[in-house]
Amino acid sequence: MTIEQEDDLVRLRVIGRIVANCLHTMARAMEVGMTTRELDAIGRRFLDDHGAESAPEHCYDFPGATCISVNECVAHGIPDDRALQAGDLVNIDVSAVKDGVFADTGASFVVGDSNGRQRHVCRATHEALQRAMAAVRAGRPLNVIGKQIETVAQKHKLGIVKNLCSHGVGSWIHEEPESILPYATRRERRRLHKGLVMTIEPFLTTGKAHVDEADDGWSLMQTPGTFTAQYEHTMVIRDGRPLVVTVPDEAVAFPFAA
Repeated sequence: MTIEQEDDLVRLRVIGRIVANCLHTMARAMEVGMTTRELDAIGRRFLDDHGAESAPEHCYDFPGATCISVNECVAHGIPDDRALQAGDLVNIDVSAVKDGVFADTGASFVVGDSNGRQRHVCRATHEALQRAMAAVRAGRPLNVIGKQIETVAQKHKLGIVKNLCSHGVGSWIHEEPESILPYATRRERRRLHKGLVMTIEPFLTTGKAHVDEADDGWSLMQTPGTFTAQYEHTMVIRDGRPLVVTVPDEAVAFPFAA
C-alpha cells in the first residue's frame, strides 16, 4: 500500500493503534498457567470490541485470532491448550484489518523472570528493529534494512533467521514489497518510496539460520533449547524518519527493560 490521500493515513493509524493496544493488552494479561488459547481469546475479544478482524483468519484461515509462539516455536504458533510456564519465551504477533486497511505488529516477552541469555537476545533484536527503522528513508535502497539487522546481529554474536522476512502491508496483510530480507545481499535492487506502508520484523537467534514448518502446517520451529526473539512495527516511509503507526497507548516492559 502507498499512502495517497489523508483518509488512507487516518484508517492506517486507526488499525495500527488497535493492533498495538491488542498486543500489549495480551502481554499484560499473560501469566503462568494460562493457556495460549486463553491468551488468544483475550486478543480476539479486544479486536472484536474495536471493530477489527484477525488478519490471519481473514486472509489465510489461520486457526486462531493471533499467532502465539512459545520457546522453540518462533512464529505462526497456533493457540492451543498448552499452559504457559515460568521462563517461557513467548512471541505474540497481532495483525488485523478494519475498514479495508491492515496493520501488523509483534513482540517477544518472557513469562515471569527472564534469564541473561533471553534478555540478551531480546535486547539485541529490539535494537536491530530500531536501527533498521532509523535507516529507512524514501529513495534509499531496500537493502539498508538487512544491512542494519546484520550489523546488530554480528555485534551481539547472534544469528539471523533468514527465511522470515519483513514485508509490505496495508491493502493486504502481505504485499509488495515482499520478502524483505533480514540480511544484506547484492541481489536486492529495490528502493523505498515515499508513502510506502511496510513492516520491519527481525528475528535474531541463538539457533539455526532457517526454521522449519511443523506437521501442523503453520508453526515454524527452531532448535529446542535455543532462544529467538522478534519485534515488529508497521510504518510509513517518508523523506525523514518513518511514521510508526503501531505504537500502543501504554507500553509494557520488555524482557530486557530491567
